[in-house]
Amino acid sequence: MSKTTIVIADDHPLLLKGLKDFLLEQEIDVLATSTDGQDALNQIIKHKPQLAILDLEMPNMTGLEIASECKKRALPTKIILLTLHKEMYLYNQAKELNLSGYILKEFALGEVSQAIDSILAGKTFFSETIFKNQESDTLKTESSPLTPSEKKILRLIAQGESTKQIAEKLFISERTVDKHRSNMISKLNLEKKHNSLLLWAQKNREIIN
Repeated sequence: MSKTTIVIADDHPLLLKGLKDFLLEQEIDVLATSTDGQDALNQIIKHKPQLAILDLEMPNMTGLEIASECKKRALPTKIILLTLHKEMYLYNQAKELNLSGYILKEFALGEVSQAIDSILAGKTFFSETIFKNQESDTLKTESSPLTPSEKKILRLIAQGESTKQIAEKLFISERTVDKHRSNMISKLNLEKKHNSLLLWAQKNREIIN
C-alpha cells in the first residue's frame, strides 16, 4: 500500500520541523516543506501531493491565497489550513474555497491524524473548538455593546482611514483612537493583529451603520 503524500508549509521553522517529524512517525511521505507561501504553491504544483497542510499566515502568500490558486488551477491536492485564528469569517472563507480541513494550531498534533483520515475517506475536518462558545458577531456586539464613539471609529476604519486620519476627523488624539481600537478588539474577541479590526468592520458594515 503506497504512503500518503503531503507538502507542508509554516513560517515558523520549529513548528514546521515538529509537524514533519510527527507525520514521518505516522509513515506519511512528506514530499516537501516550506516556510514561504509562494514556494509552498510551487511545491504543490510540482509534486501534486494528495494533501497539503498550510499555515494561514506566511510571507508572500497566505494559506488562503494558495488554496485559491490551487482551486483556479484545478489541482487535485486537498488543502488543510493550520492557524491560530478562531474568527468565523476566516472559517467561512475556507469553506468557500472548498478547503478540506481547518485546524487550530493549539490542537494541531492532536487533530492532524484525525483530519488526514477523514479527508482521505472523502470527508472534511474542521476543529470543533471553532464552534464551542462561538457566538455570532452580532451576538457579541449585543453582549458587549459597542459605544456610539466606537461605532463611529469602526465606520471610519471600514473606509480604510488610518489612526491619524480618524483622530483628525473626530478631533481626538491618536492615543484615544488606539485605546478605542484596543477596547473593540477585546469586546469582539478578535485576534490582536494589526488588520483584524479592519477585516471585521468590512465584514460587518450592517452592524456598525
